[in-house]
Amino acid sequence: MFDPSRADVRRFFCETWRKHRERIPLEPLEALALDWIVEHPEYHGLLAAPEEAIAADYAVESGRTNPFLHLSMHLAVAEQLQIDQPPGIRDAWQRLLRRTGSPHEAAHAVMDCLAEVIWRAQRDGTAPDGAAYLECLARRASGR
Repeated sequence: MFDPSRADVRRFFCETWRKHRERIPLEPLEALALDWIVEHPEYHGLLAAPEEAIAADYAVESGRTNPFLHLSMHLAVAEQLQIDQPPGIRDAWQRLLRRTGSPHEAAHAVMDCLAEVIWRAQRDGTAPDGAAYLECLARRASGR
């Protein structure tokens, strides 16, 4: 099972950005991650400084968004869409895309639902609820 450390995740995104800048071919997962890195120019400086990136602290109390969590969520959603897991997420995505008109805005709506489902699962000590996830996406797609 793949269980990367915090530093591993940060290195992955920094290395993906370095390879892109140096025009080095990317692995498929890196190419998927790069799509979202490019959408977030506010993170480019940090990604270009791996030592800083690995050492940075993004405690909730600091009020700063954790760019690595944010990019990881984008990547998780992109992978879910590729394999339609949970089943029906692609259809929900299409409805969100039609409503928002923006792949990035639609992705953020999906990420909000995913974060909610993960938070509930952690709080309750249960597996993430795929049905609740899809229900949240349906609410978002309908504008509720």
